[in-house]
Amino acid sequence: MENLIKNNPIIAILRNTPDDILLDYVKSLYNGGLRAFEISYTTKNAASQIRAIKANLPKDILIGAGTILTLKDTLSAQDAGVDFILSPATNIEILEFCANNHINFLPGVFTPTDVSICLKYGFSTMKLFPANSLPLNYAKNLQGPFPHTNYVAVGGISPTNTATYLKNGYCGVGIGSSLVDSHDFEHQHWDTITNNIHSFIDGLKKEDLL
Repeated sequence: MENLIKNNPIIAILRNTPDDILLDYVKSLYNGGLRAFEISYTTKNAASQIRAIKANLPKDILIGAGTILTLKDTLSAQDAGVDFILSPATNIEILEFCANNHINFLPGVFTPTDVSICLKYGFSTMKLFPANSLPLNYAKNLQGPFPHTNYVAVGGISPTNTATYLKNGYCGVGIGSSLVDSHDFEHQHWDTITNNIHSFIDGLKKEDLL
């Protein structure tokens, strides 16, 4: 998981995207430069959306299943062909299953106890959630007692504050609805979305953050 995040530090989080625009939307983000996507399992047809993206879009797209809370959902995501799995929580059953089956897993943590549990199962790259409820230096503080850990900030992250999080010890971010302008999304302004994502990524590169 560490290398996946290192190569793709920005994860686009998709929740309840209508099926009829799913591929166009993902393609617009892909054309802007994003390669890692999370389909949240709060989406009723998450598994079928994962399969649709896998079947119809470029093969270098990495698809994760997010908001995985049960082993049943883990198995469903695995069957759909995901490249990685994310959870907002530290679930022992999922940690054990992913560790035993060598599955890329980004477990959710909030406390030092959560971190120590994830390390016990061999997961040193974790999702810090909700990041916006914590001080910006929280990840660096965790790396004091846990020096070989890495954290992806999720919760309250947007293109306007991504650079701030990356500068404060986070190895990556997950961005949901704030990733694109709601008007552009609702009116399917795919070219505008592509251009805005490209500018966002280009700005981070200029600051040597990508």
